[in-house]
Amino acid sequence: MIRGKLFFAAGLLASLSAGWLGFPSMLYERVPQPLDFNHVAHTEKASMSCQDCHSLKEDGTFSGIPKVESCAACHAEPMGTTKAEKLLVERYVKPQREIPWLVYSRQPQNVWFSHASHLKLAKFECTECHGGHGKTRHLRPFERNRISGYSRDIWGPSISRIGAGRRPGMKMDDCIDCHRANHREHSCIECHK
Repeated sequence: MIRGKLFFAAGLLASLSAGWLGFPSMLYERVPQPLDFNHVAHTEKASMSCQDCHSLKEDGTFSGIPKVESCAACHAEPMGTTKAEKLLVERYVKPQREIPWLVYSRQPQNVWFSHASHLKLAKFECTECHGGHGKTRHLRPFERNRISGYSRDIWGPSISRIGAGRRPGMKMDDCIDCHRANHREHSCIECHK
């Protein structure tokens, strides 16, 4: 009787462990970005800042990912020898076709996020939420949740969030924690329009 319970407990523990470790790899599919992008080449070699490509418009809305016409200002012809730049010019700049970037931080339609209030009023740096993304030499694959379609960045690097640290993702709880820490609690309607 005790032996049967031990086997059951060991089997249950093994099954739970396999699910805990294997579920995230089954839940997310890795999708490559349409082009490789080197932020370092733009920020260090070309001395550009985040705001040169990702800026606030005059009305305070965020421009998001730049349009291909912004890229064309410098890349009408390849400036370097990389395969990614050649693809940029041939596939997107010359035919004036937008690059179908997969957005790591895309939120549900019922969420309204103001970059202006965070950048201008709260004086946040881009790295507060986006980490070292602006210092990357290559874009990492987009990890899409097979069920929701959203990026893994929304949840954060770990489903358990154990040891994830401060602001591990872009879920509502992360926003609420940050607002509370900065004494900026608001009503639901502030973010859900």
